[in-house]
Amino acid sequence: MEKLKIAVIGCGSIAQHRHLPEYHFHKNVEIVAVCDINEERANKIAEKYEAKAYTDYKELLQNGEIDAVSVCTPNYLHAPISIAALEAGVHVLCEKPMATSHEEAEAMIAAAEKSGKKLMIAHNQRFVKSHQKARQLIENGDIGKIYSFRSAFGHGGPEGWSVEGKEGWFFKKEQAFIGAMGDLGVHKTDLLRYILGEEFVEVGAFVETSAKDFADVDDNAVCVLKTESGIIGTLAASWAYVGKEDNSTIIYGEKAVLRLEDHPTYSLVVQYATGEVVNYELGKIQSNDNGGQNNSYVVENFVDCVLNDKEPLITGEEGKRSLGVILAALKSTETKTIAKI
Repeated sequence: MEKLKIAVIGCGSIAQHRHLPEYHFHKNVEIVAVCDINEERANKIAEKYEAKAYTDYKELLQNGEIDAVSVCTPNYLHAPISIAALEAGVHVLCEKPMATSHEEAEAMIAAAEKSGKKLMIAHNQRFVKSHQKARQLIENGDIGKIYSFRSAFGHGGPEGWSVEGKEGWFFKKEQAFIGAMGDLGVHKTDLLRYILGEEFVEVGAFVETSAKDFADVDDNAVCVLKTESGIIGTLAASWAYVGKEDNSTIIYGEKAVLRLEDHPTYSLVVQYATGEVVNYELGKIQSNDNGGQNNSYVVENFVDCVLNDKEPLITGEEGKRSLGVILAALKSTETKTIAKI
């Protein structure tokens, strides 16, 4: 296969700023089609990338001209479109959260297994160099036993950068299913699972709508999480951080504290119990702010896995486990109890 023939379904901000540019700059990819229910938007993006425009994803999939798709639609469509694509014999890169329920996630995984095609979930935080270095330090035993963590992901909200602003699907429960927790929190559950190398087993959460009077999904959430070995910590996801975006994580270990994306220059700071401090300058994290990482490496990994028949870094099963933490957090806030994951 000389070039992977790609289609992007959903032409909103994540497609325009991440998926399409990264496919465009990949030497082994040809963008052959784009699809959006907004015909004007679909035509505009198609013209930019010299691709064919569609308004119906089913018609696109029936034409048999593509090898793989990115699913960049509102959350409630992730599962049905991904399953339809897999059943059509097409590889799938699906935006997060992968689905709106365990059942949907399992159906996506089953469709991938049956078709023999790749299913990857676009959790980009595993590709950030500071996060990969932190995982390595923990795996190597340099930090010793891990006791606790705190992680946050917050900004002013999607209305500042999404194509439809305050009127967008992000704020409508029937389309988004979940707000800041699905937009930002699921990224951090995936990251923490990756860095710690453990699964979470319990969560206590407060998931609220307090900052956006035009939204009927959560915009502020704080969770207390516990892993299988007893590591405890907090995760905050917010659309109410009106200052600078926060995407930091701090890991408290027996031999050192890891400060990830918590310093303006050093993306990883290791503070050892001996008093030694090691600063790593590993490049900027992907961000909506100017000067952030401009390659998420998600598309790069997906293309490599399809062309060379490798397993993606974030499989459907991995996506389901990260989604499971979020679903348990919702259960916790609804029942006012600690929820098992």
